[in-house]
Amino acid sequence: MKKKLIAMSALPLVLSMSCVNQAYAEDAPAMPAAEPGSVVPAVEKAAPAGGVTKKMLDEVSVTATREARTTREVPQAIAVVGKDKIEKKRMFNLKEALEGIPGVQAESKNGGSDVRLFIRGAGVKATYGIREIMVLRDGVPVTDPDSLTRLDFIDMQDIERVEVSKGPGNIYSTGSFGGAIQIISKSVFDKSGNVARIGVGEQGAKNLHLRQAGMINDSNALAVTTSFRKQDNPWRIRNISESEQIGFKHGLLLDGGATLESELTYANSQMQLPGGMDLAGFNNYLATGTQTTTSSQWKHSKRDSRVWSFNTKYEKEIGDWTVKPRVYANWWKHYHPVTGLINDTIDWTKTIGTDLEGQLKHSVAGLPASLVVGLTLRQVGNNDSRQYQYRDVTTGFGGRITATLSDTKGALANQESYTDTVRGVFLQESLRPNEAWLIDAGMRFDQSKFSMTANEISKFNYTTGTYVAGAGLTRTEKSYNLPSYKLGATFKATEEINLYVSAGRSNQLPSNAEISSNPNLTLATSTNYEVGIKARADAWFGNASLYNNDLTNEIVSVNTGGVTAFVNAGKTKKKGLELDGGYLVFDNIEIGGQYNYSNYHYVTFSEPVGASNVVRDGNQLPYIPQNRYGVFVGYKDNSGFSARMQSNYSGAYFTDNANSLKYEGYRGVISASVAYEAGAHLLSLSAENLTNKYYAIEVQKSTQGTVTYTAASPRVVMFIYSYKL
Repeated sequence: MKKKLIAMSALPLVLSMSCVNQAYAEDAPAMPAAEPGSVVPAVEKAAPAGGVTKKMLDEVSVTATREARTTREVPQAIAVVGKDKIEKKRMFNLKEALEGIPGVQAESKNGGSDVRLFIRGAGVKATYGIREIMVLRDGVPVTDPDSLTRLDFIDMQDIERVEVSKGPGNIYSTGSFGGAIQIISKSVFDKSGNVARIGVGEQGAKNLHLRQAGMINDSNALAVTTSFRKQDNPWRIRNISESEQIGFKHGLLLDGGATLESELTYANSQMQLPGGMDLAGFNNYLATGTQTTTSSQWKHSKRDSRVWSFNTKYEKEIGDWTVKPRVYANWWKHYHPVTGLINDTIDWTKTIGTDLEGQLKHSVAGLPASLVVGLTLRQVGNNDSRQYQYRDVTTGFGGRITATLSDTKGALANQESYTDTVRGVFLQESLRPNEAWLIDAGMRFDQSKFSMTANEISKFNYTTGTYVAGAGLTRTEKSYNLPSYKLGATFKATEEINLYVSAGRSNQLPSNAEISSNPNLTLATSTNYEVGIKARADAWFGNASLYNNDLTNEIVSVNTGGVTAFVNAGKTKKKGLELDGGYLVFDNIEIGGQYNYSNYHYVTFSEPVGASNVVRDGNQLPYIPQNRYGVFVGYKDNSGFSARMQSNYSGAYFTDNANSLKYEGYRGVISASVAYEAGAHLLSLSAENLTNKYYAIEVQKSTQGTVTYTAASPRVVMFIYSYKL
């Protein structure tokens, strides 16, 4: 029985070879029952006499519907990045896993854990971290109740796979309409993931990772992981990132087939955040590949953080029910100099939550059905979060600050305490009227309550360039109701082709920082309609989705040239087309590509410019190119050799809400990897920006006309050696 439980816990860990949604797999005879700690691969059919054939297998997802299901049966656009692709890349951040997924843009400004992430335009307003997208790790929310996600405590070396579910109405998402990303770590029962890894590369890149897991006795499993990664980035000033992480997992097999899994992790991250450049600085970068200065006076931005995280989950079958209660908590501190002020959490910011989930196998009118139902309670708070003036600065006429000389804090500027609480319920019914149809109907209802008390002693005035008296003691109370739903159906048209249709609706919360900037912000609402095709055959796969997303009161950022302001747009329309596919040219060579078209524009929007509002109706949303595409080729043979190359293109986009300036984007930016596996040994050579192109990953223009360029990293080639323990 215990062996069966371990095998079942590993079932979703389906291996992939090279492309985002599919896998090369060798057909093999039926396998015996799994031993403790093993991974059960997908098996399609027995190999024909005389040799081994290769075919593409469909990945399994648990993120879209909270139950294991192949991607072709999910009635929405979804992508799964498998183990084989992940373990052959350097995996310094989430960006490297998400490459090549249509509708997803992921860029890192510093090469560390910092990632700017958009899904179908959601998240574009974030200046730091990830907004409007729910991120989870093993079902535990990484995203705070106010929709901010930081990835500095996620060990990117301890990943089995990554799932991306696009669009509003996801049953996992609370107050987010971009969708959900689930990071699945290696199971405590999976000893096949035991590894010692070392990596070195260009730009001072270093990586060390060790994982050891196994059964202590018949009932207890233990896994220990530790990771170190660093990147010096000497091509740019103040761009060093470094992190150390350690984690302990415990698994307990209980009587009656129940399991209890717990995890405790600690992370220490130091991450310098380089500033942007003006046109002269950007032209110098294009000519030399180096950045020697920043155009902003705030030259010492960074985020140094310490994070403790704990979670425990219980699972047991009781008749037709499977109960899955989960409890989690994390504590973090950071020292975070930004524009104008230095953020310092004197007290630990504490998050505690629970997710009480149950799944029921039943029937409706004699038809097989599955019900998922649950409760969510989550709270984040801090009793002493402070902001300080910069102590060491240079000044010019009228005392205007012209540059920072260090990141040392000076006089206290602001002190606040806050709590942000989310309470919610969710349910989803899945019904199979016949073998061809599968219908999902799901909903969530969450209530968010935000409370903050602040004593603003001083603030930075962007007009005078000096610190001035603040607003004093203030108190902010906000409460939001967040209903969301999704209705979808898939139809199996042939053995190879599934059709789907879905409708989803959800709300977007303003973050704590956005509420502080503009207490009058209201909830944004997203309503999405989508149709698509998913094809799966032995030698090829394809996905196509067409969507129309109408947004009301979308929260957008306004770049004033100083601080970023946030306002509600009246109405926004987002239309898009996403395509991706792959084909096995021979048994061991796969080619394919992806494309997405994005037509996002304001229907009604008045942008504050100075003391007046300027109409932006009909303008395109900034930073989102209408056209993005990529092509890839992958190779794998029976000798253990494999290779993959991906070339990406991003079209032009507007740099401001006024649509007054376009940036041309980039083309032919190549990532590549070559690997050789022999027994317990794996050698890989991974390259980002292989041809060393110089370009900008982001260009912004303020309402005052200031243009800022953020450079992309030059080539980073990294050699990695892994030994399976």
